[in-house]
Amino acid sequence: MPIHFQKMYLAAKIKSMALTNNDIIKKLRVALQLKDTDIINILKLVDFKISKTELSAFFRSEDHPNYKQLEDQILRNFLNGLVIYKRGPMQKKEEPSEETSKPADTNLKPRPRPRPKITKRRE
Repeated sequence: MPIHFQKMYLAAKIKSMALTNNDIIKKLRVALQLKDTDIINILKLVDFKISKTELSAFFRSEDHPNYKQLEDQILRNFLNGLVIYKRGPMQKKEEPSEETSKPADTNLKPRPRPRPKITKRRE
């Protein structure tokens, strides 16, 4: 088999092994035991609205006439919503008070480095 055919074969094999966004959300759905309503609620956490019929199009097989490719934006919003769903909303950082915003004590002097020991050479 000529080398260029081997390269084409390997490229096609690698491409077929790659996960699509649809595959990722399917695997997460199974692993986390999520229902359609759970996924819709997760997307609502990040203010992304989607209908149940739109969502079911992502879980169909690729040869189905109603199959729809999952866009990066929807997967990104789902993952961000999943973080909120699992961890809870992010708490706001408190503004530093006057006591904590002061610099540390500046009267401290750096410790001197120990000098290396010099040994005499034997001749």
